[in-house]
Amino acid sequence: FKNTVIIMTTNLGTRDIAKGLQTGFQAGGDLSTSYERMKAKVGDELKQHFRPEFLNRVDDIVVFPQLSQDEIIKIVDLMIAKLASRLRDKDMGIELTQAAKALLAEKGYDPVLGARPLRRAIQREIEDQLSEKILFGELRPGQTVVVDAVGEGLLGEFIFSGIGKDGVQDDAPEPVGVAVSSMPPLTTGEEKVQDS
Repeated sequence: FKNTVIIMTTNLGTRDIAKGLQTGFQAGGDLSTSYERMKAKVGDELKQHFRPEFLNRVDDIVVFPQLSQDEIIKIVDLMIAKLASRLRDKDMGIELTQAAKALLAEKGYDPVLGARPLRRAIQREIEDQLSEKILFGELRPGQTVVVDAVGEGLLGEFIFSGIGKDGVQDDAPEPVGVAVSSMPPLTTGEEKVQDS
């Protein structure tokens, strides 16, 4: 190969992260010491899995530190910007409060997988609920959808409200998952049997 850069990735060392080398978001302390320990552990894993002849031919090994909560929130911003672009085609906008961003970051982050689950969390928690609200007429073109959050962790919920172009809130926010059914109750057919 001439004038070629080959980038190889591996998940070696993620097992140690899962065991507690560093769990969750960076929680203060000496981050450089934690990173150096993680880098040394990954280096040991590489030596166990690859022959020295191969490792000697690798020019550089880069170990990325775990993402901080601020970095995850920046990724949330980038992904929501893509959703906002799609909504602009429908004459709608979307804004997330800091609480909603923090809840998404919490639900979509995994210490081992990093930000990979974040895309699915945004789809499940924001896009799916937003689609339902648009289909049921709770949110309409011409509105900016404001997404807020109540609660924390797995019990946290997102609240959607539509703000018109005049800046007035059109609908009262409603927690996701709370729905009032307008359908009549199901019957088993036994109710129709009467004593003769």
